[in-house]
Amino acid sequence: MEIHSEFVTTKVSDGTSMRLYVAHPAGAAAARGLLVMQEAFGINAHIRDVTERFAREGFLAAAPELFHRTGAGFEGRYDDFPSAMVHLKELRDPNMEADFRAAYDWLRANGVAAGSPIAAAGFCMGGRAAFLAAITLPLECAVSFYGGGIAPNPTNPGLLNRVKDLKAPVLLFWGGRDQHIPVDQRRAVADALKNAGKNYVSVEFSEADHGFFCDARPSYSPVAAAQAWPLTLAFLNTYTAAREQRASARS
Repeated sequence: MEIHSEFVTTKVSDGTSMRLYVAHPAGAAAARGLLVMQEAFGINAHIRDVTERFAREGFLAAAPELFHRTGAGFEGRYDDFPSAMVHLKELRDPNMEADFRAAYDWLRANGVAAGSPIAAAGFCMGGRAAFLAAITLPLECAVSFYGGGIAPNPTNPGLLNRVKDLKAPVLLFWGGRDQHIPVDQRRAVADALKNAGKNYVSVEFSEADHGFFCDARPSYSPVAAAQAWPLTLAFLNTYTAAREQRASARS
């Protein structure tokens, strides 16, 4: 499918401006929207590629630049995590929630009509961001790839105290060999979702490491990535198609 992609700029409620990398099917209106949440390395080539992949599946996909307050245009190298930490440590949930709302509103104003579905998918810090977006926004569903900081860890208080406010089903991907998100943290997320009675799916690839979906990382796992992609699409399609059908029935 031919797509169109570009950077656009939108306003956030705190008065800042934020870039979005957007991609959509060329020459056709996308009936579904998707927020694509970045890794700690910015809106880099990998995140742009993933955003375009979702566009080829029929989504109007938008990746908000969550580092816009401290590093607009930042694209970090995977072998230089300290440069990403400069921006990552300055992130605050209220600011990110404002960014999510701005990106959501941009999707609504630029092709995803009221009543049409919007979902989220994110990777690494973006996996946590997608989970937080499902707490913040009226999404249809969210997909989190190895989302560090959903469970409490030494550098992040986590989001488990907010699970009760989760508004959408979530699909969680984990790597069994991921030392950044050890098994006790993965279990804590599942337990919190189960205890709150939330709709979730948790998938662990036993031989995969952190970042297994990213083909620019040494930890890339072609096998796990090849299996995770159709599961992601099936999950997104299940919930966004149901919303489309309800919207069509009302029109």
